[in-house]
Amino acid sequence: MSAAHRNFGAELILDLHGCDPKLIRSKAKLVAFARQLCRRIKMKRYGEPILAHFGHKDPMTSGYSLVQLIETSSIVAHFSEGTNKVYLNVFSCKEFDPADAAEFCRKFFKAKGNRRRCIIRK
Repeated sequence: MSAAHRNFGAELILDLHGCDPKLIRSKAKLVAFARQLCRRIKMKRYGEPILAHFGHKDPMTSGYSLVQLIETSSIVAHFSEGTNKVYLNVFSCKEFDPADAAEFCRKFFKAKGNRRRCIIRK
């Protein structure tokens, strides 16, 4: 298939609810998560994960945000401490299995439920 006709990549959009509060509040666990997810989906990390804790004016937004650059794009997540939810996006022009990535994330954060969508970027 010519470069003009192939897909650019895929984006997994994942919402996890009922997550383990200790996991989403631990900077060390979130760093470990980023590294393990990259290994799981066979993505090469570009540097260390970036983590910031902010949004303190509202319990819904208070929590860590994570950015892990990968050589083929990025992984971005926000961890809501007020709701014990995780909002995660994996975008890559290198192929990966969105269902496997979602299941890994669900298990890592011990989520009681999830909603996922995958968008093919043209």
